[in-house]
Amino acid sequence: MIEFKRLTADRVDEFIKMRIAQLREEGAKEQINLAPALKDYYERHMADDTFISFLALDGERIIGTSGISIVEKPPYFSCPTGRIALLSSMFTDISYRRQGIASRLLSLVADEARKRGCGVIQITASDMGVKLYTAFGFEKNQNFMQLKL
Repeated sequence: MIEFKRLTADRVDEFIKMRIAQLREEGAKEQINLAPALKDYYERHMADDTFISFLALDGERIIGTSGISIVEKPPYFSCPTGRIALLSSMFTDISYRRQGIASRLLSLVADEARKRGCGVIQITASDMGVKLYTAFGFEKNQNFMQLKL
């Protein structure tokens, strides 16, 4: 039976392994050891409650992950709180896919974002994730641009 629980500090190292597996699967080029930077990020932002993650567990084994980072911008008409949830770390172990696990994880983080007054959830979706996000109600925004620094 699959259980869903919030990520706690004692599971961060396992979570990082899943995040790196996700990045590899998405084709990211490994140019550095990313684990220390991820650990620093998750520990700091879990401590100030601006990173929230839910895990899917089969027994004690993490088989799915999710995460939102809460950021604040100046308020605007469609988001008067200015709070935005940036979705990341959506990943399910390949042997557990197509069982509704990612949908459940997405629901959990979306509920959390709503409780925290976020007006929107944003994601840069992988090709794999587009179908999930579209089915959940996400819409493409043609205005998103990025400048790599």
